[in-house]
Amino acid sequence: MKTIKRMLDHMYWADGRILGALEESKTRDKDLLKLARHVAVAERVWLSRLQGKGSAQYSLWEETEDLTAIRKMFEENAEQYRVYIEGLEESALDEMVVYANQSGVPFQTSVRDILSQVLLHGQYHRGQINRGLRMASAEPVQVDYIKFARL
Repeated sequence: MKTIKRMLDHMYWADGRILGALEESKTRDKDLLKLARHVAVAERVWLSRLQGKGSAQYSLWEETEDLTAIRKMFEENAEQYRVYIEGLEESALDEMVVYANQSGVPFQTSVRDILSQVLLHGQYHRGQINRGLRMASAEPVQVDYIKFARL
């Protein structure tokens, strides 16, 4: 549980860093902004599933130019994940969560695996955003875990 909490702390930090890099670059690249929004919405989708709520109301791939709204979503996600994790017993990590994906297909996945998905999914897309920033001659931002761990 300690490792999961630490990895979530890294996620909150990395989300803020990548959003800061997008803001600083002043990019209007629709694909990069769409990816940032996608990460924020996906975090929310998975949290809804962990809380036993549906996620059909969330659209994972909408375009946006509103970095302020994305920042707000990241901040709300971090707050809600902190509350969720504080109430989670280690013994519950292997409990199964029953949910439907965005297409309505039913699945069941352990809490541990869902949390791992959230952590790895965001890091994957932050890498894509950094690559896009570099290709646009903007400065990518360091979001590696080791950078966070050295703080």
